[in-house]
Amino acid sequence: MPVLTYLWIIPLLPLAGAAANGIFGRNWSKGTVTTVALSSTTLAFAAALEAVREFLSFPADQIPWIKSYFTWITAGTFRADFALQVDQLTVIMLLVVTGVGWLIHIYSSGYMHDDPGYRRFFSYLNLFMFFMLVLILAGNYLLMFVGWEGVGLCSYLLIGFYFLKQSATNAGNKAFWVNRIGDFGFILGVLLIFRTFGTLDFAAVLPRAAAMPSDPSGHVGVLTAIALLLFVGATGKSAQIPLYIWLPDAMEGPTPVSALIHAATMVTAGVYMVVRSHAIFLNAPTAMQVVGIIGCATALFAATIGLVQTDIKKVLAYSTVSQLGYMFLACGVGAFGAGVFHLMTHAFFKGLLFLAAGSVIHAMGGEQDMRKMGGLRKKIPVTFWTMFMATLAIAGAPGFSGFFSKDEILNEAQHVSPVLWGLGILTAGLTSFYMFRLLFLTFFGEQRYDEHHVHVHESPKNMLAPLIVLAILSVCGGWMAAPQLWGGVNHFKQFLAPVLDTASASAASESTGGGGSEIVQALFGAPVIAGLLGFLLAWWMYIKSPETPKKLAASLSAPYKLLSGKYFIDALYATVIVRPLVWISDTILWHCIDDGVIDGAVNGVAAVSRESGDRLRRVNSGNVRSYATWIIVGVLVFTSLLLWMVA
Repeated sequence: MPVLTYLWIIPLLPLAGAAANGIFGRNWSKGTVTTVALSSTTLAFAAALEAVREFLSFPADQIPWIKSYFTWITAGTFRADFALQVDQLTVIMLLVVTGVGWLIHIYSSGYMHDDPGYRRFFSYLNLFMFFMLVLILAGNYLLMFVGWEGVGLCSYLLIGFYFLKQSATNAGNKAFWVNRIGDFGFILGVLLIFRTFGTLDFAAVLPRAAAMPSDPSGHVGVLTAIALLLFVGATGKSAQIPLYIWLPDAMEGPTPVSALIHAATMVTAGVYMVVRSHAIFLNAPTAMQVVGIIGCATALFAATIGLVQTDIKKVLAYSTVSQLGYMFLACGVGAFGAGVFHLMTHAFFKGLLFLAAGSVIHAMGGEQDMRKMGGLRKKIPVTFWTMFMATLAIAGAPGFSGFFSKDEILNEAQHVSPVLWGLGILTAGLTSFYMFRLLFLTFFGEQRYDEHHVHVHESPKNMLAPLIVLAILSVCGGWMAAPQLWGGVNHFKQFLAPVLDTASASAASESTGGGGSEIVQALFGAPVIAGLLGFLLAWWMYIKSPETPKKLAASLSAPYKLLSGKYFIDALYATVIVRPLVWISDTILWHCIDDGVIDGAVNGVAAVSRESGDRLRRVNSGNVRSYATWIIVGVLVFTSLLLWMVA
C-alpha cells in the first residue's frame, strides 16, 4: 500500500495516540501509556520515511504531489479541500518533525517517569505532533491555519502543564494571548490572499503570485500587504520582535516541551510559512527588507540578553529567539534555502542542548541555576560530551552542522547588506560566548552545590540514547553542503531548488566553489573568527579568571542591570499595554458597562416589574365594596371616552 496515497495516516497516528491516552489512559498502567505514545510516533516516523522513499522515486513533472481526500468547505465560489501536499520542502520538515519528535518522546519517557501527570503529558505531546504534521502537510492556507492554531493550543497546554504553579499558568496565558495577536495578522493575510487570487491552494496561489509584477520598493501594494500580514503571524509563532516575549517564559513547561516545541518544531512554523510563501515575498521587496531587519535585530537583541542569564533553560530560550532571527535574516535577503538549512541543523543542536540541559537538571534534582552547579564534567560524562558537541555546532565550529548553515546565511547577507552581515557576525561572536559560558559554568570549575543534598547521577538510558543520536546529527547534519567548499555542489540547496524556483535559488544551486581558496575562506572567515573570539573570551572569564565577571558586572552596573532586566521590555509592555487594558476592562467594561448599563437595565426592569406587581397586588384586597367602586369608576371612564369620541 503506497503511503503517499494514504498520506493522512501520518498525522492520524499521533492523533490516535493522543485520543487513546486521553480517553482511556486513566485506567491503564504507565507502561501501557508509554507503549501507546511511543508506538504512535514510531509508526508515524516509519510512515514518513516510507513516504519520502516513494517521493524520491517520482519524476519531476509529478512534483509537488498533491492529494485531495474530500471537499472540506464550500461557500459560494469558495472551496477548500482537505488536501495534503508533498514536495522537497515538505520532506525536510516531515523528517525533522517526526524524527526529532520521536527522539524527544523517547527521552520524555525517562524524564517524566515520576510525574503524576504522565498520561496527560503524552496525550498533549501526541496531539501537538498531529497538529504540526497537519501544518506542514497542508495543501492550502486554510488547512495550514488549522495546524497553526492547533500547535498554539498545544503549546498553551504544555507550557501551563504544571497548572497548580502560578508562574506556569501565567506563562501559558502569555503565550496564548501574544500568539493570538500574531494569528490575527495571519488570518487577515489569508483572507487577502483569497480576495486577490480567489483560492487558497498553494498550487494555484504561488505560481500566480510569482507571475505578478513586483511591488516597487517602498510601495505597499497588494503583495506587500499580504506578505507583511503573513509576517505578523510569523513574528508571533516564531518569537520575533516585538512578539518574542512569550518564548522565554515558556520555559515553565517541562524540559522535553522546550526541546520539541520551543526549539525544534513549533517555533519554526513561522519560518516554514514564509519559505512556503516565498513567491509572494520575492515580489514584495519592502516586506523582504522588513523581514531581514526584524530577523537581524531579533538575533542580536536576544543574544545580548543571553549573555547574563543564570537559568540554564533561559539562556537556551534566548538563544532560540536569536537563532530564529538568523533564519528570518536568511529569508529577508532571499536565501530561503539557507533559512531552511539552518532550521534543520538548529533542530538537531538546539533540541540536543535542551535535552542535555534537562539531563543536567535531572542530575541536580531540579536545580536550574548555573551558579549552583559546576564541576559536573566527570559526574555526568555522556551529558557533558553531547552538550559539548551541540555547543560547538551552535557556535559554528568548522565541520559541525551549524558551521555550514550559519556560514551560508552570512555569506548571502554579505551580498545584500554589509550592515546586516556585520550585525550577524557580531551575533555569532556573542552566541559563542554565552554558549561556552553556559558550558563552563555548568561542567567546569569548582563544585558549587552541596553533595549531601544533591546526589548527582547520570540519566537513564532512555534519556541518554536520544542525546547520542542528536549529537551525531549535530556533527554531520550539515555535511550535505560540504562539497561546495572544494568546488562541488551544495546538495541541500540543490535538493530544495525545485521548490524555490527562482533565479537566485537556481544560480546558487548551480554555483561551484573555488576549491582550496573556498575552504580557506570558510575555515578562517569572519564567522569562525567571531566564534573563536567568543570562545576565548568565555574561557578567560569563566576558567582562567573566574572573578572577572563579578568585577565587570560591578564596574558596568548600568549595562548589566539593563541586560539582566531583559531591557525591561516586559515592564514596558505591562505599563503601556497590559495595565491600561486591565483598567479599561475593570473600570469601564465591567463596572460601568456591565454593572451599570447592562445589569442596571436588567435589574431596573425587574425592580419596576416587582414594584408594579406589588402595587397591583394591593388592589386585590378581597373587599366587595372596593371592587364595586372600581367597576363604577371603570364604567364612568369608558362611557366618558365613548361620548368624547362621538362628539
